Amino acid sequence: MKDHIISRRKFLSMMGGAAISLVAGCAFSGKAAAPIRKAARILTGDTSLDARFLRQIITADSRTSRTIMWQSDAPQEKAEIVWRVAADENNGEKEAEIFSASATSEHYTDDGQDVYLHTARANNLAPGAHYEYRVICGDEGTDWTPLSTDDGGAFKALIFPDSQSSDYTDWKNLAQDAYKRNPDAAFFTNLGDLVDNGEEHSQWDAWFDAVEGMEERIPFAPVMGNHETYDKQWEVRLPLAYLAEFNVPENGSQYFSRYYYSFDFGDVHFIVLNTQWDETEEFHPGLLEEQLEWLPKDVAASDKKWKIAMLHKDVLRYRIEKRPERTEGISKFGEAFMPLFDELGIDVVLSAHLHTYRNRGHIRAFQRDPSGPLYILTGVAGNVRYPGLWIDHALDEKIAPQPETDNYMTLEASKDALRFQCFLPDGTIIDDSTVKK
Repeated sequence: MKDHIISRRKFLSMMGGAAISLVAGCAFSGKAAAPIRKAARILTGDTSLDARFLRQIITADSRTSRTIMWQSDAPQEKAEIVWRVAADENNGEKEAEIFSASATSEHYTDDGQDVYLHTARANNLAPGAHYEYRVICGDEGTDWTPLSTDDGGAFKALIFPDSQSSDYTDWKNLAQDAYKRNPDAAFFTNLGDLVDNGEEHSQWDAWFDAVEGMEERIPFAPVMGNHETYDKQWEVRLPLAYLAEFNVPENGSQYFSRYYYSFDFGDVHFIVLNTQWDETEEFHPGLLEEQLEWLPKDVAASDKKWKIAMLHKDVLRYRIEKRPERTEGISKFGEAFMPLFDELGIDVVLSAHLHTYRNRGHIRAFQRDPSGPLYILTGVAGNVRYPGLWIDHALDEKIAPQPETDNYMTLEASKDALRFQCFLPDGTIIDDSTVKK
């Protein structure tokens, strides 16, 4: 997708009588006033464009780029995004430069529903800058929406555990209230099982509706969970909807493109791993082996001070009261990744899946050790809860109040520390951990 730079003055000077193709690729001919009308619409015009679930998606380098996605019921083959420096940062200039990038349009069919998914990439952004962007197609567009880039310094992020639900009202209330309490959050993440059923279209609509007002203003960094791989008959399928809805950074894989990825924010390198190799094995084997080879190379290529790994399924195995054969220990996901986390100097590991909040403190070589990574099982953000199911693990240091309800977390990252806090839906803090080095 090619980027363009177009000033308002240039738009207003386009007065030729021949056919003129402007940034949206739509041709005008005959009347000289047509380009002026088009320019006005790019800057301030019609906001009736069908651009549902407009969202920012994290890129590998959040200082200089951002992916924008949305969906519509009809094709928008010549749609694009335009952006400019935010008015309050334009130093009083009346004619801020307008940048644009064309969008791809994909006809997507799933669960008997047809939608068009659109993706555009804003590149060559300035670090630590405040922009505003809108989607345009023909004479229609959206409102201008804020977009801020990473300045490489301190930041705050919102962390949500499983939002999987039978009714997404609780998830919506939690997400909206968390964002209201943390309007300075620079991005947000959801650690897998975003929806209960990966094929059910209405659940994806409910998930996106729950984060409206946040998803279009700050980037989202998703983690794939096992529920993203289920069809409506609860059989395993490939995570088609997840992959279509979130154009996350590439990882160089032939079969598992965008299943796992990494990105930088501030002085933190985030590694998003995929624990769904049981679900994908019958379609394409080797997801675990690929990541075990990729992970050391990815970490070695990063010069960031901090390293945080995020994965869906948890690293510990819990006893269950009604299943005496199930012993306490390390899960196969922990056995696969924890030795590498030790070796690579990962600072923090965030997991989900069990719908309970547990802070394990620092673990190395499968036992408590202050020199190892901090491990946090992040809890539950939807209405699917497992009260009284898990018997406490010997490595648990802090457990959410029981019977368990929803929770969310914040990360405050600075040059010298990573601070993680966990909150109940009403904002009551239930845990606070800081890693320093």
